Amino acid sequence: MSVVLSFVPAFFYAWIIYWLDRYEKEPKLLLGGVFVWGAVVATIVTLVVGGTIEVGILLFTSSEALAELSGSLVVAPLLEESLKGLAILLVFLFWRHEFDSILDGIVYAAIVALGFAATENVLYLYFLGYGEEGVSGLLVLFVVRVLLGGWNHPVFTAFIGIGLAVARMNRAPATRWLAPFIGWCTAVFLHALHNTLASIAGAAEGFSGLVVLVAENWLTWLIVFGIILWAIYREGKGIQLYLREEMEQGIISQQHYDTARSWWGASRARLRALFQPHARATRQFYQACGEIAHKKRQLAKMGEEDGNSARIEDLRAQLARLAPQAGV
Repeated sequence: MSVVLSFVPAFFYAWIIYWLDRYEKEPKLLLGGVFVWGAVVATIVTLVVGGTIEVGILLFTSSEALAELSGSLVVAPLLEESLKGLAILLVFLFWRHEFDSILDGIVYAAIVALGFAATENVLYLYFLGYGEEGVSGLLVLFVVRVLLGGWNHPVFTAFIGIGLAVARMNRAPATRWLAPFIGWCTAVFLHALHNTLASIAGAAEGFSGLVVLVAENWLTWLIVFGIILWAIYREGKGIQLYLREEMEQGIISQQHYDTARSWWGASRARLRALFQPHARATRQFYQACGEIAHKKRQLAKMGEEDGNSARIEDLRAQLARLAPQAGV
């Protein structure tokens, strides 16, 4: 039961993130890979390394309370955000051509964090909820951790993705080094702040501590959601600017151009074509629209990099081939 209550909401939250990536979807295989990293690799390493460090603190201080507090407020934020961030860094380094924008950084960060949170919630719900208070305890923890706090890990780790995305699109060496570090520091700080407030809420009588904790959760969620909306808007403007050339050259039609740059247009086109013979062509066409806009922006800002001009020509040929079949 704890597995279902943890993973089903995590998959639903992941679908929301995937849906918010409006213009250029990230590869499902890569998203699945980072989710598994969070759910398996990051969780196992956290349990082993974090547990070892806590035991070391206990042996050194002979204080169980200090060991638990240090583990929650210091070790967990540092270790968990570093391990989740490592998955995003691997995408940044080895699948660079798929890491195109701030929104991409947030998407990969959120997915790996949801994988981590899902496995962590299984352990909490089963051992602390059900193990100590039965079904009622499990359901209480489900409400607190999965429903009220379900976006915590994605929000913390989102700042690592943002930092890497800023580094991705800047040439200045100082920015390329500082942005990921600042993003990581922000993630660790927010994680530590949350755990501190959670400890206070657990020790406080009544609901005042819980109210403060939930308010902090929702405030950080709203900030990151605002960044997501800004990133989506920015990508839409990029589509409008960089895809105009293909429309003016007659590679795509005016209708295709209007659909591709619309907030909802490409999603509606994909949905309309879902049960028609050209569904795959429509999906690939609008994916290529998003990708070519990203690559042209990167060419303008970063130069050739890893062969941006060649990628643009390949995508342009793909648009020409798919346009006659793509719905609007």
